[in-house]
Amino acid sequence: MRASLGARQALTSSPELLEFESPSIRLELYREVARLSQLEAGQAAQSSMLFPITLNGELVAAPGIEGRTDLLQAPDAGAPLQLNFDGRTGERWQEDRRESFQGLSEREAAELVARTLLAHWKVNPTGVVQVDRASSAPYAAAYVDGILRINPAFLYMAAAYGPASLPGTVQ
Repeated sequence: MRASLGARQALTSSPELLEFESPSIRLELYREVARLSQLEAGQAAQSSMLFPITLNGELVAAPGIEGRTDLLQAPDAGAPLQLNFDGRTGERWQEDRRESFQGLSEREAAELVARTLLAHWKVNPTGVVQVDRASSAPYAAAYVDGILRINPAFLYMAAAYGPASLPGTVQ
């Protein structure tokens, strides 16, 4: 993968390709997703939305995220939000820990990102939220009909932000 590859192309590629990119490239891709999400926020459904969600029965672009948002710092501290990661689609979340996910497994990173996004979007589900793995999807994450689908390539981008990306961090 080249540095010139954009975030949208990275999302539709194999997520494992991002694992071998430098943290700075993954961070730049994350910031690109954040910038685009702010531009799209609130727009009516389009095929190229990065964060499509259902609000009041309509498919729209979710509120944008800021490039400084650490999606691995879930704001709800494990509050009553119930998530289910048993793959309905046949794609299973990886359980092995990866340096690219700041030492978390893909599933653990997906849980933190899911909690952060749902809180940011002010989604208050009444039941369990199904969290599906959506490899090579043209979006970063989508919340439609009570199901949150997360593109694992987006997890690699989101994990590039945080303590490891800050200057002067001792590891």
